Amino acid sequence: MDATHLFTTHRPRLFGIAYRMLGTRGDAEDVLQDAFVRWQSVEHADLQSAEAWLVTVVTRLSIDRLRAAKTERAAYAGLWLPEPLVQAQHPVPPPEAMLELCDDLSMAFLLLLERLAPEERAALLMRQVFDHDYADIANLLNKTETACRQLVHRARQRVKDGRQRFKVKARDHRQLLEKFVAAARSGQRSDLMALLAADVQLMGDGGGKVISVRKVLHGPDRVARLFHVVQRSHGANLHYSFAAINGEPGLLRWYGGAIESALSIVTDGERIRAIYVVRNPDKLRHIAESMVTSGQARAS
Repeated sequence: MDATHLFTTHRPRLFGIAYRMLGTRGDAEDVLQDAFVRWQSVEHADLQSAEAWLVTVVTRLSIDRLRAAKTERAAYAGLWLPEPLVQAQHPVPPPEAMLELCDDLSMAFLLLLERLAPEERAALLMRQVFDHDYADIANLLNKTETACRQLVHRARQRVKDGRQRFKVKARDHRQLLEKFVAAARSGQRSDLMALLAADVQLMGDGGGKVISVRKVLHGPDRVARLFHVVQRSHGANLHYSFAAINGEPGLLRWYGGAIESALSIVTDGERIRAIYVVRNPDKLRHIAESMVTSGQARAS
């Protein structure tokens, strides 16, 4: 197997690591490109495990990139949300999606990971998501196994403090989204509020390039009012389509035939607990391109 083909074989796993570390497709792709350049310059016959070498390089590059990204995000205009990974409703998922989309790729989980220092994030992902043993993590991070156990324990506690996990069947999730779309289209705040939990919150990411909420909205009244105002102002040009967003049922909202936002919606099966609205055009560009390539049209 030649070097390029071997790299391609491991690419889904490498992308999964880099994306979970960084939260954006562009940064993840940059890390993989850097790793590929380094991969081409090593003597492959001398490696005990090509996969282990690649995982180590991608993780270390991701740690370095995340350190720089944290400084950039501190100056980000408004709220920062991860870039959504989106599949349209029906197409056969690409290999990356089949191998990498899972519960630990949700928008809510990625946001919790933002609380962690880069090495904490790497240690937690390697242990909890990719099931590496502590000896492997120690080698990867150039630390002792004891230090890595402490990193993972501390990271788990920090993530656990803010994590709410709801086991909801995809069918039930989809049905709630259908009700939400109908309520949003109706323009009736009462219909929307009936679907929202008492502690619902909404976060929006416009990246300073389009209008978005600049603070977290709390409570069904404020969240319902936002969708009511949007529908009243732009309803004739707004359309929704269903999509898998980071492995979970979600919505794409279109305005005048162009994608306007991606909505990740967290539910306990009965009410909506959180809504993450990505409007930053830079984070939607790949979605729009993939829809054109796959021939997926927006909902009418």
